[in-house]
Amino acid sequence: MTLAPPQIATDVRPVTGVPAELRQATPARIRQQIRQNELTGHTAGMAPGYLQGNVAIVPGDYAEDFLRFCRSNPKPCPLVGMSDKGDPTLPSLGRDIDIRTDVGSYRIYRNGELTEERREIADLWRDDFVTFILGCSFSFEKALMAEGIGLRHITQNKTVSMYKTNIPTTPAGPFRGEMVVSMRPLTAGDAIRAAEITSRFPGAHGAPIHSGNPAAIGIDDISCPDWGDPTEFHDGEIAVFWACGVTPQVAVRNARPPIFITHSPGRMLITDIRSTDARRN
Repeated sequence: MTLAPPQIATDVRPVTGVPAELRQATPARIRQQIRQNELTGHTAGMAPGYLQGNVAIVPGDYAEDFLRFCRSNPKPCPLVGMSDKGDPTLPSLGRDIDIRTDVGSYRIYRNGELTEERREIADLWRDDFVTFILGCSFSFEKALMAEGIGLRHITQNKTVSMYKTNIPTTPAGPFRGEMVVSMRPLTAGDAIRAAEITSRFPGAHGAPIHSGNPAAIGIDDISCPDWGDPTEFHDGEIAVFWACGVTPQVAVRNARPPIFITHSPGRMLITDIRSTDARRN
């Protein structure tokens, strides 16, 4: 099953924090490097103009409830692709994608608890697994940079800061929990422009869900993200928060499936979907 992927900008300015060979490489080439353990870091700024996706792999008995969870929470979980049961490929998102090897790092949850992080999951694969791909904010970042809005985590080659909030998601079956957000420090003027630009990307989380005081959404210390790297602030900047595809990693703690596999934060699946093929959901 494939849903319409988000719109992505094509006019992209150079990203200074990412090596030139990765900015210019095709998605297939980057996936090959990941598959061969040549690349295991975050994927922000790579393959400009191509859709990146969050990964969630669930046992078949949980797939229907997880699908309803995504559809009930489209801001943090914008569904752009779904595999057939037991099929590790996603041919509509990339000709040679193998979800067992093509993500830089995976997290394995058992009975709701994070038990390990590993480079590939071929030996864990089951015939009943269903893969869900959720749109990622790394896709709309290209549009922001094209409009001259700087993104510090990219220029400093870091993983974007992510935080658990006090904002509840809409439950679906056993899946429930608080929303996770990603944060980018921006001037007030750039924050307004960023909201206008990202509102055109509903399949990549859309417009911000909050800006300003982090405590208003349950974040006590902005300098200590729950996932990713801390991001420094410059004078005149405010925190701008977008819904984040790490949200299922919170919901799975309540669902407690026997096994749940996802990407490590910042290590996305890079697809072959170009901006010219992207459509609104």
